[in-house]
Amino acid sequence: MQYLSKLNLLNFKNHENLELEFCPKINALVGKNGVGKTNVLDAVYYLSMCKSYINGVDKHNIRFDSGFFSIQGKFKHEKDSSTVLCSVKAGAKKVFKRNKVEYEKLADHIGLYPVVFISPYDGDLIAEGSEMRRKWMDGIISQIDKKYLENLMNYNRVVEQRNALLKQIHLGNQNTSELEIWDAPMEQLGEKIYERRLVFVDSFIPIFEKYYQTIGAETETVQMVYRSDFGKGAFTSLLQSNLRKDLAYQYSTVGIHKDDLLFSLNGNPVKKYGSQGQQKSYVIALRLAQYEYIAEICNQKPVLLLDDIFDKLDSTRILKLIDLVSSDFFGQVIITDTESERLELIFKERNAEFRIFDIHSHPIPHE
Repeated sequence: MQYLSKLNLLNFKNHENLELEFCPKINALVGKNGVGKTNVLDAVYYLSMCKSYINGVDKHNIRFDSGFFSIQGKFKHEKDSSTVLCSVKAGAKKVFKRNKVEYEKLADHIGLYPVVFISPYDGDLIAEGSEMRRKWMDGIISQIDKKYLENLMNYNRVVEQRNALLKQIHLGNQNTSELEIWDAPMEQLGEKIYERRLVFVDSFIPIFEKYYQTIGAETETVQMVYRSDFGKGAFTSLLQSNLRKDLAYQYSTVGIHKDDLLFSLNGNPVKKYGSQGQQKSYVIALRLAQYEYIAEICNQKPVLLLDDIFDKLDSTRILKLIDLVSSDFFGQVIITDTESERLELIFKERNAEFRIFDIHSHPIPHE
């Protein structure tokens, strides 16, 4: 099993200098709100996905009055170990290295150290627009399929170029016939992305349903439906019929970048009809299904990050979740809470290997 054994932070968010040594199973970060527990989880996410889970602008994660930050992690494998370093300097390019060798493309790193983050922000998957759900889906597939990530990045570049051309046409500087240059690759790449998303959704749904029945209520039925412009017939015809609209908005109004996932419970939209508890169970089931999906396909257990779950869930759902993540199926877990005694009692009752860190002061682990 692969796990994060050591984490070093320099000038990352509110942490001037922090060093933690994790165990392979349960690791708890405890302390009052505002001491930077979530920032530690975000640093672990950085080491996996080359970016922050919370703030996508790298320079905004530099500690106040500092000129740089660095995150270094040591990952242990069954037979060896590897070191990952992310450093960001104000005004300079982000540096990402594995075993002291810098990546030419950050995309080459995605998927080597998979991670799943369960956060209070996850409610946005239900509450916010389609972009949140696409990013979530893309984040999962990109960790297991590098070709998909490459196609997605190329598609986004094509859409950017097409949108720029639409603006020039609107200003009278270009002709509409020039859109054909971008329409063809937009269709070709979009078709590949659409087909891969279809495969993902088809295999993901049964796993998701299983976890909702565990976390939520057995009498409730959940659904997840994938909607795409590519399911509406010939995409070329769709582009042509929406050309006037594209020119008016100066933006490509149809395409794979407008896809959505429809979340429902007992046949009704969970956003509108789901209770607060049902919505929380829904997003946690999505995240746990994400974990299993990645673990099964990659044959590697992701690091599971659990942020502030005690404040967001009722006791019944908390205990169900803790029972799950304490089982042998799940690998390394890093969890945040305000009370060390509560966590110590819970994990001792389950005979789970655990380590507790006090983020108030120098982190001394308690076995």
